[in-house]
Amino acid sequence: MTKKRKHQEDFQKVKLKVGKKKPKLENATDTTFKTKAIQIPEQLKEDGVLPAQNRKLNIKDLLSQMHHYSPGVKHNALLGLKDLLSQYPFVIDAHLSNIISEVAAVFTDKDSGVRGAAVHLLQFLASKIRAEQIAPFFPLVSAHLSSAMTHISEGIQEDSLKVLDILLEAYPALLTDRSSILLKNFVELISHQQLSKRLKSREKLSWMLSVNPNRRVTSQQWRLNVLNRLKKFLQAVVDGSSEREDEGLQEQKDSPHSVRNPICISWKVHANNQQHIPLFENGGLRPKINSSFRLRSLASVMDSAEKGLSSAENLKGFIEIIIPLLIECWIEASPAQSAPILGNLLESESQQLMQQVLSIIHLLWKLTKRHDETYKMELWLRMNYLVDFKHHFMRHFPYSLQETVKHKKKDSCKGNKCCMTSSNSVDHLLLNLTLCDIMVSLASTSTLQMDSGWLDMIRKFVTDTLQDGSKLNSKQVNRLLGVTWRLMQIQQNKVATEPLIKAVYTLYQQRNLLFPVRTLLLKFFSRVYQKEDLRTQRIRSRSKVLSRWLAGLPQQLALLGLRNPELSNQLIDIIHSAASRSNKELLRSLQATAARIYDPLDGALVLLPAEAQRRLVQLVYFLPGLPAGLLARLSRCCIMGRMSSDLAATLIGILHMRSSFAGWKCQVQDNSVNDVDYFSFLFSTLIGFSREELTSLQGIRGKPHISQTQLSPIRLYLTDLDQFLHHWAVTEMICHSLSTIPCQSQCFDILQTGICKYLVGLVVIPDSTAGSVLCAINKLLDQACILSENLHKFLASCCYSLLYFLLTLDKEDAEHVQKRDMLWGSCISALALLPRLLRLMLQSLQVSRICREELPVVAQLLRLLMQHGQLRSHMITNEFLVQQIIKDIMTLKSGEVQEQWLTDLHYCFNIYLASHHQGPGPINTVY
Repeated sequence: MTKKRKHQEDFQKVKLKVGKKKPKLENATDTTFKTKAIQIPEQLKEDGVLPAQNRKLNIKDLLSQMHHYSPGVKHNALLGLKDLLSQYPFVIDAHLSNIISEVAAVFTDKDSGVRGAAVHLLQFLASKIRAEQIAPFFPLVSAHLSSAMTHISEGIQEDSLKVLDILLEAYPALLTDRSSILLKNFVELISHQQLSKRLKSREKLSWMLSVNPNRRVTSQQWRLNVLNRLKKFLQAVVDGSSEREDEGLQEQKDSPHSVRNPICISWKVHANNQQHIPLFENGGLRPKINSSFRLRSLASVMDSAEKGLSSAENLKGFIEIIIPLLIECWIEASPAQSAPILGNLLESESQQLMQQVLSIIHLLWKLTKRHDETYKMELWLRMNYLVDFKHHFMRHFPYSLQETVKHKKKDSCKGNKCCMTSSNSVDHLLLNLTLCDIMVSLASTSTLQMDSGWLDMIRKFVTDTLQDGSKLNSKQVNRLLGVTWRLMQIQQNKVATEPLIKAVYTLYQQRNLLFPVRTLLLKFFSRVYQKEDLRTQRIRSRSKVLSRWLAGLPQQLALLGLRNPELSNQLIDIIHSAASRSNKELLRSLQATAARIYDPLDGALVLLPAEAQRRLVQLVYFLPGLPAGLLARLSRCCIMGRMSSDLAATLIGILHMRSSFAGWKCQVQDNSVNDVDYFSFLFSTLIGFSREELTSLQGIRGKPHISQTQLSPIRLYLTDLDQFLHHWAVTEMICHSLSTIPCQSQCFDILQTGICKYLVGLVVIPDSTAGSVLCAINKLLDQACILSENLHKFLASCCYSLLYFLLTLDKEDAEHVQKRDMLWGSCISALALLPRLLRLMLQSLQVSRICREELPVVAQLLRLLMQHGQLRSHMITNEFLVQQIIKDIMTLKSGEVQEQWLTDLHYCFNIYLASHHQGPGPINTVY
């Protein structure tokens, strides 16, 4: 009992009362706490603003799904990526590395749907990503592509070709940088190595075509697909080479005749030390360095595998592998294997395969010419492959396409025999021409006797193709002319080359030729002509066909006009080249057609652009003769404003050099420019208007085209500012040419006679003509010149009419204000040189015959003449006339309030004239 009580006392229960708080325990834990918000705006902003597609998945979500095991999820992720990137293109730049790596990784995916979606996405990305952006990641893309091309799965190999197409189109330069790897992949796609026991001991294992029955397409179709991509790849390699050459029409490397860009030099600018003429050694081709050391190029430092086809060893190695495989493909598709009964008729698929084979060989041949030792490479090719090519390629030459008849569809249009193209773009003519180009590249002048058999076959085919009248496209003509040029180089005697040139001329004479075709033909003939002209005179034998072609160029230029400016420029360049070489046939034809070419209304000179006009003006120098009719047309071309004033000045300078006044030490060509015709040209150009135009101006009355004063019988026709400035620039060149003529007095008499005959007596004269006449008088006048009375009166009337026009000119008339300095200077110079001219003009100022509104103009004119330093002595001489004019003005203004202009006139007279007079001044007399 006692123990129980003690236990209860130790653990005594506290009784709580209702309404009282429970007391806190001594060991109670305080659970109260305080919270504060943590703000992370950048993270919240990124999560909230990151673009998402329709399924609310952003770029990170979609890229993470690319690693999913399910093909459906990966397929949807690729579709979502395309949708997202098309809506938000800026995401591409922010996540380019991840996008490229993930998309390239699915090139080898097992599911065909995933690979197809990846191809479509890559096609989209190629249009959005520039080459410099993808360049750092391209090794990864190329590695995945190479893995896909060599994959064991046939479907992955087929889709890898689609990826290759996209990359070749978008990034050819980046792809060709890894040519050493990709070329081996191409070979492995269509062949395998022979691993028989007898070949294991050899250093170089041979390759043979492979056949895979598991493919969805036939072996021949699969090879066609692969070879088509190989051709595109090699074409990209050729285009990316540093030395570009036009197919079949480019000069050889060692040719002494090459196209160089001329340096345009303005001798006026150079004479004023405003233009520096750079000089180059060796014709500007390459600098001459006197050093015994040679610098290695960067290509020589690289490993041979990195060089790719730029290395001669690598190129030879690839040729040794691919050529036997191509020959095997050719044998399978050749007529002997496919249809022996049809002979050289080919089916469409066979011809496509043969075309790809020849195109690849042709591109490889072009790459061999890019190396320094071209001759050794051509010799190596001939020694190794000429026999096989003759046996297989030339066996059924030429080839034509077998037409397959389809009963369900009617063939409404039948193509021409030599330009026959089927629905799948098979061109059998291009096939034959490519074969010809390959074969003729293996021939040379030294092997002509051995190769005469198959060369005659090619020559006959080329001649027949050129002469059969078919419409050829530019690609066919380009290849055709390349073969023709090579044949002409192999056999350079006239008996062999003349039929070829004649055949090309037959094609050239066809109507409605396409512009690229016409351009190629012009380049070919120009090249043949230049090659022929390089020969010495002793062995030169002019081709009659070539002479006929040259003689027809000026007439073609006259007929062509502005219909095709580019073709006209090419014609002009060829004509200029032949004219500078004094080709008689061309110069004779150019002389006969010059009147049409330089017609001021519809001639080529006024219709073509400025650069073509400059070349046509230069051709004037080479014309055998310059008759009066042609000079009249050239004068109209100068003054009509349809060519620039600088070009007109150039033309005037050329005609001056052709004249007898140029100061040549040797005798000028007989009857090139008659002296009378030359002066007629200068005078007509100086006047600036024809006789018919001056006659039509006489009936114009009133403003705004006419400036008229009652004190002068001449009314001024106000020309447009552009016409005035052009005429004034031409006038300066005319005056310069007139001033260089030795006998100035006779030249002045001729000019005086022309002015009196054609201008004196006219009522309306253009302001530019009046100013030009005064400018010429100032330039030619010397002490030996004697002016007639009629010329004095005419010039005095012109001076007052021009001065009146300038003084009454409205300051707001910006167009005519720009004429002021030029016209004012001409008038003042003429009045200073000819004192009688000033006296006649002052005598004509009979103020009693004019209205009161013109009195301030006369007063202002007198004040300006008195203030001018050059005229002050002449005004002092004519002081009495000036005094009388002032008296007449005061008489008319008597009884009125004296205006400011009259006060200024009195002041100037007292300052400049009255101070030199002995006796009472005129002001005292007036007042």
